[in-house]
Amino acid sequence: MPVRLKDALATTEPLANLFADNSVLQAMLDFEAALARVEARMGVIPQSAADAITAAARAENFDAASLAVAGLRAGTLALPLVKALTERVRAVNADAAGYVHWGATSQDVTDTALVLLLGRAREILAADHARISAALRRLSGEHAGTVMLGRTLLQPAPPTTFGLKVAGWLGAEERGWRRVDGRFAEAQLLQFGGASGTLASLGDKGIAVAEALARELGLTCPPAPWHAYRDCLAALLCAIGVYTGSLAKIGRDVALLMQHEVGEAFEPGGDGRGGSSTMPHKRNPTACSLTLACANRVPGLVANFLSGMPHEHERAAGAWHAEWATVTGVVEAAGLALASMVEVAEGLTVDPARMRANIESTHGLIFAERAMMILAEDMGRDAAHHQMTEAARQGTIPRVTKDIDSPEAYLGSAEAFRRRLLEANRK
Repeated sequence: MPVRLKDALATTEPLANLFADNSVLQAMLDFEAALARVEARMGVIPQSAADAITAAARAENFDAASLAVAGLRAGTLALPLVKALTERVRAVNADAAGYVHWGATSQDVTDTALVLLLGRAREILAADHARISAALRRLSGEHAGTVMLGRTLLQPAPPTTFGLKVAGWLGAEERGWRRVDGRFAEAQLLQFGGASGTLASLGDKGIAVAEALARELGLTCPPAPWHAYRDCLAALLCAIGVYTGSLAKIGRDVALLMQHEVGEAFEPGGDGRGGSSTMPHKRNPTACSLTLACANRVPGLVANFLSGMPHEHERAAGAWHAEWATVTGVVEAAGLALASMVEVAEGLTVDPARMRANIESTHGLIFAERAMMILAEDMGRDAAHHQMTEAARQGTIPRVTKDIDSPEAYLGSAEAFRRRLLEANRK
């Protein structure tokens, strides 16, 4: 399924397909079919009913548009879907129709379907994360000795290396992904509680059915239904929010490095990428812009989810109804930000000569700290700082040592930090 026009700057094709109508329908139907199979094995419903329900539970058997209209009136997609599934089964086996959705409730279907889709989203994001991790590690190694201006408050500062900058990007991404991956795992929970979270309709078989259903769907069976407790989903969205922010840090840095006045690194262009409808000379930071746009959206969506966490008693009026759009919005935005930064990391053009030229354009002023520290050994730091401040105002730095303006001679622990970052994040 192609990405819809309104979502062209909001998702990727794999994630658009994942959250497309047929995929969502199939996830809900997978719950219903698995429930029927498990209950048949445990003698709760006839095997013939389970067979009929499983055969009917195919997304292509249903009209998504009609279900969407009916879902709006019902307040949940589960209700019209269960009704449609029941009618589909009745057409084949009238007796089996009475066992559709046996012991379950609407939120069981929708929550579990969302969890199943999130498990597949995890695989999509993990593949792209592996790519960006490998690309950043390679870039850092290639540019371990590439000196460049450090920049603080957007002003020139003592030199650093591009390899260290990239290792910093990598460190944030790896730390962020460990959080995200862990939260994905924690959120892979079956939701199955029945009418009010007690599975009373299943008698003394409720927990056994729940445990078997979780195994059938490849999910974890929680100690009790979580229908009114959204902390695991909230923790996942918060972790994704942090991860997306770290992606945006890369996007911001690269966009600034692409400025004409800087010109030190460029994301890949061509083939319709980075152009302007008006200015033929432009090479815009398109992937960076998409990432930053996603990072602008995600915090609000995360806050929206958090604000809806206080569900009323055993089932909320409105809170869980709002979550699908919020959760999928966060995941899709993060996915687009990640895919965009994969493109940048794998195709980044770096200009070491321009980096060196930008250092030299400061005429040694960025080495004022170095001169100050040398002079401070004799006159104290305050006096040395004052002297360097006055010298910098005149645009000169005294040559207190022969290599005062050599960036390689004033990198401190840059290479050690770079190696430590890579080693700390090596799997």
